[in-house]
Amino acid sequence: MKKIIQLHNPQFDKNEIKYINNCIKSGWVTTKGKYVEDLKKRLKSLTGAKFVLPVINGTSALHISLILSKVSKGDEVMVPTITYIASVNAIKYVGANPIFMDTEEDLNISVEKINKFFAEETYLKKGYTHNKRTNKRISAIIVVHTMGNAADIKPLIKTCKKRRIKVIEDAAESLGTVYSKKYFRNKHTGTIGDYGCLSFNGNKIITSAGGGAILINTKKKYLLGNYLCDQAKDDSIYSIHNNIGYNYKLSNIQSALGYAQLKKLKNFLKNKKKIHSNYCRLFENNKNFSMLKPHNFYKSNFWLNVLIIKNNKKKLKNIISNLRKSNIEARPIWKANHLQKPYRQYQKYKIEKAEKITNSYICLPSSPNLTFQEQKKIYKIINMKK
Repeated sequence: MKKIIQLHNPQFDKNEIKYINNCIKSGWVTTKGKYVEDLKKRLKSLTGAKFVLPVINGTSALHISLILSKVSKGDEVMVPTITYIASVNAIKYVGANPIFMDTEEDLNISVEKINKFFAEETYLKKGYTHNKRTNKRISAIIVVHTMGNAADIKPLIKTCKKRRIKVIEDAAESLGTVYSKKYFRNKHTGTIGDYGCLSFNGNKIITSAGGGAILINTKKKYLLGNYLCDQAKDDSIYSIHNNIGYNYKLSNIQSALGYAQLKKLKNFLKNKKKIHSNYCRLFENNKNFSMLKPHNFYKSNFWLNVLIIKNNKKKLKNIISNLRKSNIEARPIWKANHLQKPYRQYQKYKIEKAEKITNSYICLPSSPNLTFQEQKKIYKIINMKK
């Protein structure tokens, strides 16, 4: 059987097995135990977040963050149209509606168009921002740090605070991505807005076989989030629940896996930077293709490397088909969410770049153990005439 070069496969060694075995031997395999606390401490140290709440996945992190942001039924939440659909689905979980925003060539939300939207399409009422078209309150914005590249979030923070709009950072793909000292004091993505959401899905830079976390700035909100994720349990002995809660806490056995992975993050980041450099070198001066490169105001984790088709004659579907025939996983950027069936009726604002991006950007294999020989093979197939 031929080896498949995966888009992004997890890397395990002895520590993962050791820590999981320790969990099983201890009997603490569910939502309490040593490794839950170890994971929280490690994430706090890495990100600089004041409080960390491990949860079962990145989607639950978004859901709880919207609740903590007091997004109510009938409210509206701004979100980029190019993102994994979980960012949008979570908005509907709380009964709110999305407003789809365009993205820039770096795949992150267009700050310029957000500011235009505020100026042209909103008004203030009792200090809150309302949509002129619907008269609904805009209570939050989800900023996604796409493919590990940090969004230009700094201009939004002051504006959103003034307009009483909560900023939720979807940092599912950007664990290890840090802003520069000049731009934002070496702060980690997910720690600048009101809430940051991480994912440890199997295809992310580290995994806990699912899992995620919420980065929270205040103890009050952390305690409330912890309470909601534990089925809103007011009395564990007599099973008293005074609010609707959720079964969202990460297990100790998953935390053990995640903790072992976090210990290797530094090496993962080093390898992935080298992989990105290799791709850039291979495609340098190529008339048909180029690589998406990070801006200089942050250090990317290089989660997934993205190929940009410059020549319109080169068809995205043909390139992906050729790669897959050679047992190489590749995929386009997600379909724009304002075109997805459940979301076609919702408002979109000046979406002009997203369609071109979805037709010309391809995600390439980016696993930490990807070899240069494999990268050269990928390059050769992409450059086939057919």
